Amino acid sequence: MHYPIEIVAPMKKELTDAGFQELTSPEEVDAAIADSKGTVFVVINSVCGCSAGAARPAAKMAIANEKKPDAIYTVFAGYDLEATNRVRQYALPYPASSPSMALFKDGKLVHFLERHHIEGNRAEAITTHLKEVFNTYC
Repeated sequence: MHYPIEIVAPMKKELTDAGFQELTSPEEVDAAIADSKGTVFVVINSVCGCSAGAARPAAKMAIANEKKPDAIYTVFAGYDLEATNRVRQYALPYPASSPSMALFKDGKLVHFLERHHIEGNRAEAITTHLKEVFNTYC
């Protein structure tokens, strides 16, 4: 499914205004992850309520942590289809889910939050978890 830009634009802006760089093509995803040095955090954004109520707020609060990823990116499921699929390839063996969040270190997946970790949780609880992950890997 490909959502209209009028619907996704404000949801994309919520993360890009916080400093997340959009990845809109598989080539951009490869450049951001494949040969990266250090830590890379990628949020797979979506139109669902748990993305608005928990995932985006948690991601924004978590990057305010003292220890944080070297680079922060976002792709949008349902809009940037090829870029999202490429991130999901890097996140294997985890199944596709959105929203979700991945942390890579030196190009290797070290932590992944699936939708079922986000849905039904409060943004503050997810933020606390992400900060612990950042403190471990960043």
